[in-house]
Amino acid sequence: MIYVVLSVVCSVLVSVLLKLARRFAIDVGQAIAWNYVVAGALTTLLLQPSLTPLREPGAPWFALVGLGILLPTIFLALAASVRHAGIVRSDAAQRLSLLLSLLAAFVLFGEQLTGGKAIGIAIGLLALLCMVWRNGRDAAERGAAGWLYPLLVFAGFGVIDILFKRVAQAGVPLGASLQAMFALSLLVAFAWQLWRRARGETRFTARSALAGVLLGLANFGNILFYLRGHRALPQHPALVFASMNIGVVALGAVVGLLLFRERLSRLNLAGVALALLAIGVIARG
Repeated sequence: MIYVVLSVVCSVLVSVLLKLARRFAIDVGQAIAWNYVVAGALTTLLLQPSLTPLREPGAPWFALVGLGILLPTIFLALAASVRHAGIVRSDAAQRLSLLLSLLAAFVLFGEQLTGGKAIGIAIGLLALLCMVWRNGRDAAERGAAGWLYPLLVFAGFGVIDILFKRVAQAGVPLGASLQAMFALSLLVAFAWQLWRRARGETRFTARSALAGVLLGLANFGNILFYLRGHRALPQHPALVFASMNIGVVALGAVVGLLLFRERLSRLNLAGVALALLAIGVIARG
């Protein structure tokens, strides 16, 4: 389980780095772009993927290009969500995105809907509603950003997971698909930053590049340790799945509440508890 714990820590560390970006005058867009340089390089060095499957006629380039565009875009949405809604809501919304991929599994991939998973989906949707609900005072202070960005994170990561399933369904090994996605994401992210630079909206800084290196290490560590967790416990995929998702929601809540003093209403806290329950029910279902 040590790999799952390390994966959870890396996942929450990504949110912490995004939360601290504004405090240390880091350009999040630049950091995200450099993150893909690091993630791509680590994929090459540690996973050593063969790119042959990407040159075959049936390679799912539509899904891969979609992922190359969505990954940096939703990363920016996650950064905005962490800034406006906090780590607790953002991490929970990201993990609850599994509801969309589950629904897609039933609608697009022919999986059978069990009673347990149906109950888990219903609880998860209720949890999402509770987490994005804001009282009058909080809504007035933060405006629409406080609930809009967590919903974008929820929807975006759900679509990303569906595209991942499309790539896996086509038989592309994980290492090759990661290499392609990181390379495409790098191009999209740097094209965006060069456009911003041409408009005079930003300038490249060593501080943002260093933050991108840290972000890339945490982002890749999350993926690598999660994969190793599945390899270490091949007979218990549901245990790894539930431990990872519940761990991120729980640790994110602890970090957000204790380290950053994030304000949550009782309804928001109930939403976090329901999110934990939903993930557990789905894993058992």
